[in-house]
Amino acid sequence: MLLNLTEHSDEPLQGQIARQIRAKILAGDLPEGDALPSIRALASQQRVSVITVQRAYERLERDGLIQSRQRRGFFVASLSDASKRKRAEQHLQEQIEPLIRNALAEGLTPQDIAKVIDPLLASKQSH
Repeated sequence: MLLNLTEHSDEPLQGQIARQIRAKILAGDLPEGDALPSIRALASQQRVSVITVQRAYERLERDGLIQSRQRRGFFVASLSDASKRKRAEQHLQEQIEPLIRNALAEGLTPQDIAKVIDPLLASKQSH
C-alpha cells in the first residue's frame, strides 16, 4: 500500500496513515472486503512503529471503515456509496468548521469566506 508519510507535518504519523487509508476507502480505491496489510507489514513498509500503525487501524475500526477478523487481519468494511459519501461529508465538516470559526473570529464575513473558497473549488473542478 502506497502512503505518503512525512515527519515534517504537524499531523502525527498515525493520523497521516488513518487519513490516507480513509481517503482510499471513501474514494473506492480500496474496495469492500479488501485485506489491508498486517500491522507489522505496514509498519515495516512505512518505516514506522507497530504501535503507530496499530493506533491508525484502531481509529479506522472505531470509525467503521475497517473490520478486524480474528487471526486473519484487517479488511475494508462493507459500506454503501451513500454511507461513504455521508462519512466524507461529515469528515469535511469536522475539518472545515474550525477554519470557518477562526475566519469569522478574525472578522471575515461568510461572503468573504465564500470568495476564498469558491475559486479554489472551481479550480479543482476543471481538473
